[in-house]
Amino acid sequence: MYNKSETEQKIAEFLLQIKAIKLQPTNPFTWASGWKSPIYCDNRITLSYPSIRTYIRQKLSETIQEEFGSVDVIAGVATAGIPQGVLVAQELGLPFIYVRSKAKEHGTQSLIEGEVNEGQRVVVIEDLVSTGKSSLQAVNALRDAGCNVVGMVAIFSYNLDIATENFKEAKCRFVTLSNYNALLEYAIEHNLFPKNDLELLKDWRVNPSEWGKKTENTEL
Repeated sequence: MYNKSETEQKIAEFLLQIKAIKLQPTNPFTWASGWKSPIYCDNRITLSYPSIRTYIRQKLSETIQEEFGSVDVIAGVATAGIPQGVLVAQELGLPFIYVRSKAKEHGTQSLIEGEVNEGQRVVVIEDLVSTGKSSLQAVNALRDAGCNVVGMVAIFSYNLDIATENFKEAKCRFVTLSNYNALLEYAIEHNLFPKNDLELLKDWRVNPSEWGKKTENTEL
């Protein structure tokens, strides 16, 4: 049985160590949505570190077995979920498919690549969950194809309330190896930031859509 708390902390440590996660509370990033954020996460970088890649593959696989039991197919979400999904499918000895962000405009015009059969129990693999919107597009495409999507597993989540609401509305369970709250716990425990910066990081989690306006008002 896997230790969830231990895994959350270890993943947070790894992602910070290889700079897959960058924290800049006083020099925030701008997301495509226009939101200002003190965190940027690119889990593709984990693929360049064999020992970390192996750890993530094993923990994703253990999580699937622990949370969802027997499944028939592993599905990756394009693009960053594809390599992680392949690694997990190989670890578990299962078929792999992936879901495009949009259907091909030529040939078969496929949205799902790989062999899909109606009624199969599918677990979806993502690298990162922010609002959950793109992840759930993949879930809906698989459901439309007749799959029984039993849930989604991702490496990291920003712990945004909107994601929780979106997954609940879609009736889709999702589990992550680590998350923003665990990351903050690690940062506090290891004194990675001064107190003022930690407060900014905590504030973002409470109201991410308005957080940027607050930092602008304080002229950070």
